[in-house]
Amino acid sequence: MTAVAPASAGTDWPALVTEAGARTTGLLDRGADADWSRRPEGGDWTCRATLDHLALGVLGYAGLLTARPADRYVTLFGSLDPAAPIPHCLEGLRIAAALLAGAVRDAPADARAWHPWGHSDGPGFAAMGAVELLVHGSDLANALGLDRSVPDELAAPALARLFPAAPTGHAPGDTLLWCTGRIALPGLPKVSAGAWSWDGRVR
Repeated sequence: MTAVAPASAGTDWPALVTEAGARTTGLLDRGADADWSRRPEGGDWTCRATLDHLALGVLGYAGLLTARPADRYVTLFGSLDPAAPIPHCLEGLRIAAALLAGAVRDAPADARAWHPWGHSDGPGFAAMGAVELLVHGSDLANALGLDRSVPDELAAPALARLFPAAPTGHAPGDTLLWCTGRIALPGLPKVSAGAWSWDGRVR
């Protein structure tokens, strides 16, 4: 099995976000004609509502990194057109990823912004966006009968940045799903919902 790669100053964080957005939407587009009223395993929302949550979250990270509040969430909320077909919603998700990538690219190295799981910097918010895209993308893919695996090369930098205590010795994609309470790993039971969080603090 592949050990989790260490975080690297050479990671192209904006490219990570846009690639996570492209890979996730490319996968979900194959299920565009499926029943999006299904609920992902363990989720409270339908697939369609989960997609809306995902777009809102990724755009929200861009807002946080742009406004850089010290103690609160931003007041900008973005959602997908509830009447739009799924392919158009996926386009909206790619737009949200591009906006976050742009905010990360423009943020100076000393930029910091509030998040309930640790005040963070540009790479931290990029990692958060990538985790949202990869993990919720996996949730949706699983519910829609698609391949739910997470690409190791995209998971590894985000995993190392946000989950410094993650277990080693497993594929990064599987480890990310374990850290976020989605699957069990050999010798490690599934983490219960609500019992996990990431650490966005700058280290």
